[in-house]
Amino acid sequence: MAAPRTRVQRRPVHGVLLLDKPLGLSSNQALQRARWLLRAEKAGHTGTLDPLATGVLPLCFGAATKFSGLHLDAHKSYHATLTLGLTTSTGDAEGECIAQRPVPPIGPAELQALRQQFLGRITQLPPMHSALKKDGKALYEYARAGVEVERAPREVDILALALALTRDASGRVALDIRVTCSKGTYIRTLGEDLGAALGCGGHLSALRRVATGPFGIDRCITLDALEALDEPQRLARLLPPEALLADHEAVTLAPDDAGRFLSGQRRRGPWPDSARVAVFGSEPRALLGTAHVKAGELIPGRLLSPLEIGQILQIPLSNAAAVPQQPS
Repeated sequence: MAAPRTRVQRRPVHGVLLLDKPLGLSSNQALQRARWLLRAEKAGHTGTLDPLATGVLPLCFGAATKFSGLHLDAHKSYHATLTLGLTTSTGDAEGECIAQRPVPPIGPAELQALRQQFLGRITQLPPMHSALKKDGKALYEYARAGVEVERAPREVDILALALALTRDASGRVALDIRVTCSKGTYIRTLGEDLGAALGCGGHLSALRRVATGPFGIDRCITLDALEALDEPQRLARLLPPEALLADHEAVTLAPDDAGRFLSGQRRRGPWPDSARVAVFGSEPRALLGTAHVKAGELIPGRLLSPLEIGQILQIPLSNAAAVPQQPS
């Protein structure tokens, strides 16, 4: 689905859209389509999802982009189909078949042993067909040029893993994979390693991300469904920027302290040490930014501007007194 060429009048939009990314679009293509539909000035996402994958892709707009990087560390859950007996050059259905082997008999005992082998902390070799960079260039660029470069293995955590025999869309024997994993896990590599452990090889023929952090697929909207809404309904689908800070401790400041905090000044208070704090103003109730607490000091991190806060609260720009201001 190509983004329309029609010019739109951009505007400040602040929040998080939980998108169910369609098959065939890159994360950036999906982002630009959603940005066009919302007429948003500033947009970003919380980590890429392959064009051949579908599912949960949180998109950030306006002030929310300041916190998008925090979500890169979130655990993610996937539902994948691993076609057995066929190994491809890319580890998924996009590549050419490079090996074909018979699939051995697989019963409950084999599946349980396979699960135990890959559950917990494992080591993966990043695939050549990935966005990981080497000397400033993405690995997939080397791969497309037929060049293989040395990659360092990395440790990742497989937090939950369920395996079951199934058939893929073509009727071939396949594994149904349901996995929850740490950041940096390559599901294509996990699939290839599972196939290698079975002795027959395999490639991912389907991949769907069903959760990232606290955001599940049941809360997502497709691009087609978003396009079918009118403008107020589209905006109503946005979560506030603080939705990205669900794992942060909340601290609320009185107006004077809120203004000083927004100017970058540290504040003292009865707060326990915490590495992740979401800071709010009390009058009106509004997100001010992030911080950390050390020895009773609230130390500013990423801050919103008074302009952004006013836009989120839909306060007229002329009503500056309604938003905490930097002390003069």
